[in-house]
Amino acid sequence: MSDQILIREDTGAVARLTMNAPGRLNALSDAMLAALSDGFAALAQDPAIRVVILRGEGKAFCAGHDLKEMTRGRAAEDGGAAYFRDLFRRCSAVMQAIPRLPQPVIAEVHGIATAAGCQLVASCDLAVAAEGTRFGVNGVNIGLFCSTPMVALSRNVPRKKAFEMLTTGQFIPAAEAERLGLVNRVVPVERLAAETQGLADTIAAKLGSAVRIGKRAFYDQLERPLADAYALTGEVMVANMLDRDTAEGIAAFIDKRAPEWSQ
Repeated sequence: MSDQILIREDTGAVARLTMNAPGRLNALSDAMLAALSDGFAALAQDPAIRVVILRGEGKAFCAGHDLKEMTRGRAAEDGGAAYFRDLFRRCSAVMQAIPRLPQPVIAEVHGIATAAGCQLVASCDLAVAAEGTRFGVNGVNIGLFCSTPMVALSRNVPRKKAFEMLTTGQFIPAAEAERLGLVNRVVPVERLAAETQGLADTIAAKLGSAVRIGKRAFYDQLERPLADAYALTGEVMVANMLDRDTAEGIAAFIDKRAPEWSQ
């Protein structure tokens, strides 16, 4: 593939982002984080793209932070405190950019997704995994508790299982990741790209404005008390109903025909 660290390929309304550092198992190096940040920022401004697929080139999806690069950060006079603080700030910003994107993001996962790589899967809106994929937050095995990956993980899987993963450093297989809700489906490795693309195409075929407003409301309501969540989503439904394309979609359903949407 190209020597670019992040490759974007658009097929119709679907953008495929490939982390392209296979020799480092697509580790979240400074360069990779910068590329992802720029890539997501560009996608946020691209109305032609309705769905994003995030994948990794080579043997693994993502092995987390680049430990060799992190070790070099210790050479500073402060022992690396400023570098590490900035690193985790930048990584957290990338993770938070995913739910803030107007487009749904699907992780296409194979091989391993460890530490911040597992965090990346958990941060995506959807995930499809190949059979044989392993997931872990393994930092505790080298004395580094995966505290920032814990944020996304604990919002995806039951808390006791999340805590077990964090404190034992053990991997879970793809089937268990599906059962726990970390991924949506598990497929044979030879079907991974096709299944992910099929899911993306299904979503991309929906009314774009409805999916955009729905994704934003999905995350907004999750952090609110029940009554506030209903108040918020009620207003979202009103805005959605006032969309001319939504009116066309309802009319088409009643008339038993395909909708003719403008977007």
